[in-house]
Amino acid sequence: MATKNIIADLNKGEKLTGTNYDIWFKKMTFLLNEPPEGNTAQSRRNLEAFETWSKKDHCARFTLLSCMHDDLIGAYEHCVTAKEMWDQLRFDFGGTFVTRL
Repeated sequence: MATKNIIADLNKGEKLTGTNYDIWFKKMTFLLNEPPEGNTAQSRRNLEAFETWSKKDHCARFTLLSCMHDDLIGAYEHCVTAKEMWDQLRFDFGGTFVTRL
């Protein structure tokens, strides 16, 4: 039910303006991480898949953060998913890219 309220808020004018990023980001994060709803067999399969993914993602994020020096953790703990964290780490510390030259 909370998902429907957030979507309604986003559709009625709570769109990203550039000055409201913090609250917009929190709403979008909640929305994107909300488990699927419904009572059908497909909904139950979707929920099971979401829960499995969520547990693996949480474990991967924890592992990445645990393998960092303490002074780096604060710069990456905001990443919502392990993939986002991994991509940011690759961007920050990866090899030499043409765009970095």
